[in-house]
This record gives sequence, structure tokens and C-alpha cells, in this order.
Amino acid sequence: MKTALIVDDHPVTHIGCGQLLRDAGYDEVFEALTDREAYRLAEAHGPDLIVLDLGMPGVGGLNMIGPLSTRAPAARILVFTMNEQTVFAAKALEAGARGYLSKNSAPDDFLEAVRTLERDELFLSHKVAVSVASMRIGGKADPLASLTEREHQVLRLIGRGEDLQSIADALCISYKTAANTSSILKRKLGARNTTELVRLAIETGMS
Repeated sequence: MKTALIVDDHPVTHIGCGQLLRDAGYDEVFEALTDREAYRLAEAHGPDLIVLDLGMPGVGGLNMIGPLSTRAPAARILVFTMNEQTVFAAKALEAGARGYLSKNSAPDDFLEAVRTLERDELFLSHKVAVSVASMRIGGKADPLASLTEREHQVLRLIGRGEDLQSIADALCISYKTAANTSSILKRKLGARNTTELVRLAIETGMS
């Protein structure tokens, strides 16, 4: 019997992915909307496959890969996300994920990713694979590579013109945390002010 766990805070994703997984022969598909639910279900059921969104609230999906692998060591983790930044794909693989797929992909691509992981092979979309390979063989350094997932999230919202309070509300963090993260971004990226952060976000395709 094949089992899967979908970890995503959007119920609509559960419906679509759940149907695709059942079509692919999964007998049981468990669903988690939070990190706590995900850890509990992973430990209780030991799924064969985990479909994980990086944009999970709280600790974030990237930081969940390790704990999920510990609780369900036999599970192959497929990151299924709107985030197409190469640095996140590389970090997800380093953390233990076996696949990385954009939510903009077609259903057939999702099924191909699932089948690839079932063969214990690595799956990356062509675009992501080329970018990750370039990064690993010494291609041009990504200015965002040193940023944490939270810093990426804040930078993206800054690039969209959001103020710190709106960013705090959107990410479920305190205003102080949003302000501190903004300061860290300026230091890491060499930006003198918020305007320069906005420009950097736009130039790097974050906004």
C-alpha cells in the first residue's frame, strides 16, 4: 500500500494534489495544514512520499525538510512551491528533498515528478536543473544565496512596496522581527536604504 502526505497551508492544493496522487496509485493521502500536523502525521504513518510547500507559515517549509525526514526516514520529499528561486531549490536538495517542482507546472509534470521519486531518482524541472548545476560548478554567484528563507520572504514583500507592518501581518511575525530582518537585509546586500532593497528585489526577480 502506497501512502502520501501533503503539507500545504492552502486547502485547494490538498484537493488537487490529493486527486493526482490517488490517480497515481496512492491508497492513502494524508493532509497537513501546519508544521505540527505534518510532524505528527509523518511520524504516525511513515508515508512513502511527502509533498511539501516551502511557503508554510511559522518555521517555513525549508526548515521542515530535516524534521520530516527524521520522523519518516523512508519518505521521499517533493517540494511543490510557487518559489522558483534557484537558491531555494539548491537549499532544499541540500536539506534532503528529492524533487523540486513549481506550482505553475502542468499536472503531467507533477505525476512525472512523483514517478521519478518513486524510482529513487532526483527530479528537477529543466529550468531549475540548469540553474542549480550552474551554481554548483562555480557559475556567477547569486547575491541572494546567503539569505535565509525568512529574509527572502521579507525581501520579496519589500520589493512589492509593502511597509513593515504589512509584512509582519502577512508573515505572521512581529513588527520588530520584520524591522530587524529589513536591517539584516540591508547589511547583507549592501543596501543603504529601503529604496535600494526595492531595486535589488526587482533586479533579482524577487518582486
